[in-house]
Amino acid sequence: MAIDPQTARLHQAINTVIEQQLADNDPPEMRLTLDRLVKSGLDEQEARTLIGHVVVEELLQVLAAGKPFDPVRYVGRLQALPGHP
Repeated sequence: MAIDPQTARLHQAINTVIEQQLADNDPPEMRLTLDRLVKSGLDEQEARTLIGHVVVEELLQVLAAGKPFDPVRYVGRLQALPGHP
């Protein structure tokens, strides 16, 4: 099944956020979460997909709900994985 161009751009943007946070180690919980999920038996792509859900949830809070970015909320969602982000 082909992904439409808008969806593909959204996936790329989310992956870019994840890659940048991993590269910057900011927040450090991003790397810790990825490593923890992989060690729990998920493959890296599955782990990144779960993390991507957290990134999207935080973006929705900021953009749609008009809430300021909350690093504590964000890290808490990462730490809650693999449960519901």
